[in-house]
Amino acid sequence: MQHPEQDTTAGTPVFPATGRRVLVTGASRGLGRAVAEAFAANGDRVAVHYGSRRRDAETALARLAGDGHVLLGADLADPRRTAELADAAAEALGGIDVLVNNAAVNTPHPPASTGYDEWCAAWREHTAVNLLGTAHLSHAVAHRMIAQGTGGRIVNIGSRGAFRGEPDHPAYGATKAAVHALGQSLAVALAPHGIAVTSVAPGFIDTDRVAHRLTGAEGEAIRAQSPYGRVASPEEIAAAVLWLASPQAQWSAGAVLDLNGASHLRT
Repeated sequence: MQHPEQDTTAGTPVFPATGRRVLVTGASRGLGRAVAEAFAANGDRVAVHYGSRRRDAETALARLAGDGHVLLGADLADPRRTAELADAAAEALGGIDVLVNNAAVNTPHPPASTGYDEWCAAWREHTAVNLLGTAHLSHAVAHRMIAQGTGGRIVNIGSRGAFRGEPDHPAYGATKAAVHALGQSLAVALAPHGIAVTSVAPGFIDTDRVAHRLTGAEGEAIRAQSPYGRVASPEEIAAAVLWLASPQAQWSAGAVLDLNGASHLRT
């Protein structure tokens, strides 16, 4: 498939609606897998990234519609491995048009009951993966997009917790707030190159990782946070990510899109 070149007559990059080259991090299961599936169903080719869950990632890859997809492993806490991931994705796909920064850690560390050493370790891990991994990969991929000359899209998966607080996961909430801020800075910096950077801030999502929390009284309380009386499906969030990565969504650059079923309203 020949990829669109820069439209030098109009002076703006031509960004394709389908057939794009997409890197999705943390795509072995849950929301990342749903995002990868949405792009594949759209006719795009997807690099499925995983950190440690190779078997799950292989299953995710096998479920993708179409062909030309690839499986890539990397530890995003390691800046060198992060740069290598960008190189490997670009080589396998022939370039990168869309980056979805989904990979994240979210280990409980309530401040009142967590020991100091464990507390410090939690903050190091969350910062290394959630914030620095996102920042480093965005930098590496943005340089590839600039060299391609056809524009691009970067969509960051943030969190409602960045605004309403995460009392048992404070490093998660703080790093997701930083990811939102990073996305807005990158949106301004990269817009002259036709690259639109956005973020989504989902609320609770029904994934395998948190399925145990959606049972019994805790599950009822979580669903009651939304006036719809439910939580999001991964496919709902993936649909929003797919739109933000579309040619029509360039004017959304810098936006942080709340996707929480009115469970938290910002002012």
